[in-house]
Amino acid sequence: MGFCRRRRFPEGSISRNLKMRLWQCVLPLVLAVPLVSDACFTEERIALLQIGDSLMGTTAAGWLDTDDCCSWGGVTCSNDTRRVTTLQLSFNGDLPESELCSMKLNSTVFSAFPELQFLDFSMNRVLFQSSDGFVGLSKLRRLDLSYNCFKASYMESLGKLVTLEVLHLEFTTMVGALPDSVFENLRDLKELDLSNNQLTGNLPVSIFTLPLIEHLNVSQNMFEGSIPWSSRSNISSSYRTLDISMNNLSGNFSFLWLRNLTNLEKLYLSGNVHLAVCVNFPGWTPPFQLKELLLSGCDIDKTIFAQPHFLRTQNYLEVLDLSNNSLSGSIPRWLFAQQSTLLYLNLENNLLSGSLDQIISTQTNLLAISLSLNRISGHLPANISSILPNATLFDLSGNTISGEIPSDLCNISNMEYLDLSNNNLSGELPSCLFADHPILKTLKVSNNKLGGLILGGKSNLSIRWEIYLDGNNFEGGLPQYLTGNFEFQGTMDFHGNKLSGKLDVSLWILPNLWTLNLASNNLTGEIDPSICNLTSINLLDISNNNISGSLPNCNNPLALLFLNMSGNLLSGEIVPHSFFSNATITALDISYNQFTGNIDWIHTLGTVRYISLGSNKFNGQISPNLCRLHYLRIIDLSDNQLSGPLPPCIGDLSFQGKSSNLLYWSLICGRWIQYPAFKYTSCYDQRGFRFLTKYNLYTYRQNFIDMFQGFDFSDNMLSGEIPPELGYLTNLKALNLSQNNFVGKIPESLVNMTEIESLDLSHNALSGAIPRQLSQLSSLAVFSVAYNNLSGCVPDAGQLSLFNMTSFEGNRDLREASPGSVCAASSSPDGPSRWQPGAGGEEVRDPALYAVSAASFVLSFWITVGFIFCHSYGQRMVLKL
Repeated sequence: MGFCRRRRFPEGSISRNLKMRLWQCVLPLVLAVPLVSDACFTEERIALLQIGDSLMGTTAAGWLDTDDCCSWGGVTCSNDTRRVTTLQLSFNGDLPESELCSMKLNSTVFSAFPELQFLDFSMNRVLFQSSDGFVGLSKLRRLDLSYNCFKASYMESLGKLVTLEVLHLEFTTMVGALPDSVFENLRDLKELDLSNNQLTGNLPVSIFTLPLIEHLNVSQNMFEGSIPWSSRSNISSSYRTLDISMNNLSGNFSFLWLRNLTNLEKLYLSGNVHLAVCVNFPGWTPPFQLKELLLSGCDIDKTIFAQPHFLRTQNYLEVLDLSNNSLSGSIPRWLFAQQSTLLYLNLENNLLSGSLDQIISTQTNLLAISLSLNRISGHLPANISSILPNATLFDLSGNTISGEIPSDLCNISNMEYLDLSNNNLSGELPSCLFADHPILKTLKVSNNKLGGLILGGKSNLSIRWEIYLDGNNFEGGLPQYLTGNFEFQGTMDFHGNKLSGKLDVSLWILPNLWTLNLASNNLTGEIDPSICNLTSINLLDISNNNISGSLPNCNNPLALLFLNMSGNLLSGEIVPHSFFSNATITALDISYNQFTGNIDWIHTLGTVRYISLGSNKFNGQISPNLCRLHYLRIIDLSDNQLSGPLPPCIGDLSFQGKSSNLLYWSLICGRWIQYPAFKYTSCYDQRGFRFLTKYNLYTYRQNFIDMFQGFDFSDNMLSGEIPPELGYLTNLKALNLSQNNFVGKIPESLVNMTEIESLDLSHNALSGAIPRQLSQLSSLAVFSVAYNNLSGCVPDAGQLSLFNMTSFEGNRDLREASPGSVCAASSSPDGPSRWQPGAGGEEVRDPALYAVSAASFVLSFWITVGFIFCHSYGQRMVLKL
């Protein structure tokens, strides 16, 4: 046996080859160790090393320090037998999603642990290649394989583990239906979690016959059909938690079915929109007291408030979610009784009316309340802190509340999230909310009628995450001094106000400012170079102001993902790598300005997906370097002075199969406030960028850009022929080449653009016939070839026959199809057509026309003969001759 020197390696640093060499050295030594009473069994030690090797050495480096695997981390052995009884091998929770299922593991390795009782293998993101290795674990009581990759077909093997008490398989990417009998033998099962998978079909009946089940979670799947419950009399009374939410279940769910569940505490039915939930049964007193009831987005009994028979019986309810149910009527005053135990209440997106004056008792226990998207009116109570003294979340957005915002809000010291947006609030916003509320993370007052100085004249911000003041009447200049301590990703959205003055941030100290939106104000002057100091900024929107001058040069260009400066008076040439980093920019909109020079610099935008340079004064040619932009989805170069031909290589932009792995349209949503009834995720709601298609200006937001591709080169001086290579753009939705100097024929290859919805080739010098093949473009909604030099007939078949003559006008030799028209035959596979010109400029008569002409001649001849010889006047005429 060769001699191997043992060396310590830092965890995770062992390469694949080195691990193999190490394993070759270690294995003989492991096998040579005798079975002694104070050490673990050899076969179990080997199995653990194999598991560690499957996890890319995550555990192996820490386990090679001793031969006794009973002392290894995550391993527990019996003191008597030295057999492994517990394995806690959750190691790879920090792996990125891209590495999900990248590692493989054969479950037979677990057959080496016959005494195993507890196995926690969660969060490893491993792909299990079988489940046979679990079958022999006759003493296994708890099995947690969550956050791995498991197949639904493996469930039959797990169904043989008759000693199981706890089974967790959430987030295991399981797909398909479960056998109805899979749980019949698991009579000891107390806890079952199959949530967050893609399981389909009906819920197995055997789930609901488990005699000892206490916690059942099958939420976030695609189960359908009715719940196999009503006909079952042997439903376990042990239920404490029943979660069947977020599926496609239908039929009825009667609360009377729960009459034997004396221990039930949590009931979640949310998100089953076709599930009719019958709650109220007058005179019935349930044997249980719920702590949590989630009925969001169900076909719920609409009398749950008007006749609250059931809710009035629940005296210890802490969490209630009745959102998204179209419930009407006034806010139920009884729900806010003085003795209320509610901690979290979600009533958003209903039809509730009335005012907050109906909450007359102090809600000491209430920590989070959402009444957003209802019809609540009236004013905010001046003593709001006395009504909700301990609230951490307060959401009243999307109502019709008016009046001023009381400064008493600042006295709710635990407030983390406050949303009063989309109401009719007026007056000034209490400045204490900006500077004297260190717990407050999110403040939203968007789209009201608030006024006064922006940020209440404060210069030292205490808000931790985001400030939304957009869509109001705040005025004055930006604060000269501004400091704050945003956590990681700070957001300030002031767009749509009446701010004036210069964009000068020279005295701002906001090191974690991530998003700054100043669009649609009255800012003037040049951009102060101090903006280069906002080194953490990822989104900057200063569009629709009156900002002038050239872009400042930054020593270190801003690492922006999104930049919108459209609708200003900016001028000068764009210098690459001067203001924004060409390596990071994902969406760039500088349209409707006065920029000049060529556009050769755009090929350096390696990760860009959206470019809008329209309505400027750019000149020169479109360089073939444009074709290097492999991630490009939308480009607008319209209304400039660009000339020369369109590079044929543009047809190589495939729009699919490539991803830069960057966030394209939404910024990182990495912060959230979690509550039992609802979850708020801090994610900037970007206004999006514009693109003109189908004669309308659309705004695209979030990740819709991944589903849309459009090119607009209109209103320039481009010349030459339209490249046939454009036909390779099979996923293109919109193409606008109008108002240029293109010549030659319309390429027949455009028929390959099968997803095209808007095609505008008008106002050029195109000649020849309209390719009849374009009639096959079934998605085409807007089409124009008006004002060219086209000839022949307008195709009268397929999609092109649906457009009126405004799509074809202004072509002197182009004729509208009619019964008497004559057009040349076609050489297309569709056969002869009367609307296409023939070869050599000759016309080929329509056979039907020949037949009609011949018949007319014969008929006329015999009528004339009959007239001459039979009619008296005809006879006299013949005699005169």
